[in-house]
Amino acid sequence: MTSNGLQSSPANHHPRLPAQAGDDTKGTALSTQKTHSPHNDASSEPQGGAPPDGGEQPAAPTFQGRQALARIVRLMLVLRDWASKNLHEEQQKPDPFLERFQGPELQAVTTGVGNDPEGEASEAKNKKKKWQTFVVDPAGDWYYRWLAVIAVPVLYNWCLLVVRACFSDLQKTYVVLWLVLDYISDCIYIGDIVIRLRTGFLEQGLLVKDLKKLRDSYIHTLQFKLDVCSILPTDLVYFAVGLHRPELRFNRLLHFSRMFEFFDKTETRTSYPNIFRISNLVLYILVIIHWNACIYYAISKAIGFGEDTWVYPNVTDPEYGYLTREYVYCLYWSTLTLTTIGETPPPVRDEEYLFVIFDFLIGVLIFATIVGNVGSMISNMNATRAEFQAKIDAIKHYMQFRKVSKDMETKVIKWFDYLWTNKKAVDEREVLKNLPDKLKAEIAINVHLETLKKVRIFQDCEAGLLVELVLKLRPQVFSPGDYICRKGDIGKEMYIIKEGKLAVVADDGTTQYALLTAGSCFGEISILNIKGSKTGNRRTANIRSLGYSDLFCLSKEDLMEAVTEYPDAKKVLEERGREILTKEGLLDESAAEESMEGKSVEEKLDKLALNLDTLQTRFGRLLTEYNDAQMKLKQRITVLESKMRQQDLEGFFSDNSDSLSEDGEGHPGGMQ
Repeated sequence: MTSNGLQSSPANHHPRLPAQAGDDTKGTALSTQKTHSPHNDASSEPQGGAPPDGGEQPAAPTFQGRQALARIVRLMLVLRDWASKNLHEEQQKPDPFLERFQGPELQAVTTGVGNDPEGEASEAKNKKKKWQTFVVDPAGDWYYRWLAVIAVPVLYNWCLLVVRACFSDLQKTYVVLWLVLDYISDCIYIGDIVIRLRTGFLEQGLLVKDLKKLRDSYIHTLQFKLDVCSILPTDLVYFAVGLHRPELRFNRLLHFSRMFEFFDKTETRTSYPNIFRISNLVLYILVIIHWNACIYYAISKAIGFGEDTWVYPNVTDPEYGYLTREYVYCLYWSTLTLTTIGETPPPVRDEEYLFVIFDFLIGVLIFATIVGNVGSMISNMNATRAEFQAKIDAIKHYMQFRKVSKDMETKVIKWFDYLWTNKKAVDEREVLKNLPDKLKAEIAINVHLETLKKVRIFQDCEAGLLVELVLKLRPQVFSPGDYICRKGDIGKEMYIIKEGKLAVVADDGTTQYALLTAGSCFGEISILNIKGSKTGNRRTANIRSLGYSDLFCLSKEDLMEAVTEYPDAKKVLEERGREILTKEGLLDESAAEESMEGKSVEEKLDKLALNLDTLQTRFGRLLTEYNDAQMKLKQRITVLESKMRQQDLEGFFSDNSDSLSEDGEGHPGGMQ
């Protein structure tokens, strides 16, 4: 048992290009040169401003102030260039640990930078060619930003067209503003159709970039017809009826699908989906209430303001005659009606009754939708807490039923509190179970990068073995004072410290020999089963947790399964274990030599087992082919037998018919 020290590895050092290093050094020198004390600056001023013939030195404060300002500007420019170079360099350098894991494909992408003129010319041609074959990836960030842009005019038309059509004062007061906004939205609509014509889609997992195929796939959809209808210039009728008819632009409402698509992608991308769903639901309800308020005002205008108690009061009344009161009153009436609160004047006419009945039905649906959606969202938000609390309650009931001591019960409850407080109650395997192993490994490496970088066995292993080991790591949390392992125990796991501090203690449990911190690993010797070890597969020391410790556990079976396909890594681990055992005097040299001699026999046995597996595989294939050939032969024999039977039956019936015909010809002659 031992812990690996935090040793540096070549993978931890970023290679620096000489040119970049020189640029950085130059930038640093310039920045330090320009940030001398004021005495140095003052002494350097006459050298830059004095004439060569020893004339008078300019002593005007204005000139000195300009020189100081110029130096400050130059200093700021130098600092900006230096910072941008360093930032660009850091952005181009991925973490070497991740770089080695991700493979050479991604490395080539990040390092392919050139500065030659021919490369710049070819790059310009490539940019022009890319512009000519511009295709939007629907899964990219650019497409999502465009959806955010197109959602604004869609929401503008859905909210403001109806209110302008119903409240004529609003339309007449800001007619110029509405015209500007309307035609800006029209331009965005037209641009959206162009973007749709160049929006790619996946075919056999690859993005289609054939413009003709993209156009055909979009033009033959219903959405294309709706988009074309939404940009028809219906507002040309303004020349006949005047500018105050915004209802002529209601065809712009047909572009609503882009807003829903933006909401769907935002819900997928956001880190707070439940809050976004609630906000989205509230937005839909507000739009419905807004439209209902506008329709109520339009109905009141058609019937006549103040004609009865149900319609909007007479606008000649100063209290109800201004625009703000008109809209707020209608919005208030619509909210009371659709939320089924009531307390509104009862309808008088038949058409008023029908409208109120329709509103009540819509209100019931809205209320049911709110209750159902908000209830499910709240349940989803508290699902993790409820599941965790159920586990705690089950363990509490069990400890009470088994009459566990109060100290142990308190320890268990504190352990659960630590898990919940530090957000370690989530089962990572359960959350990531639907992802492929490759993505699971990448997520695990990114999440636990700082810990894995400190582990020496991970720094030296191959990328494939790294994936195997990371996927088999199981997180475990130990309470203060817990023994992770005791001296003499059978070793079945090795541990990697992610967070916390562990102590190597004596048998009395108090004397500390060493302190293990994050990144240290121990227990690998007892599970490697090294030949010649005097302790065998037993622990060689006591490891105790000083506080709450978060560890990764790797079982013996998982480690052996992983290193079976990587014999070099297994040899490295065994050699490292022998070095440690030799240093501590726990390795029997004679037994180790015998094991080394016996390795050839083991290798022969391994080869023999491999050959047997190969022969079994080949025999299985031959047996399958034999069974297939036998089945085909049986089918052919069956077909031949059926044909022979048919021929026998046909011959039998033909013989009978011939005999019958001969008997018929001979019988009349006998009669005569």
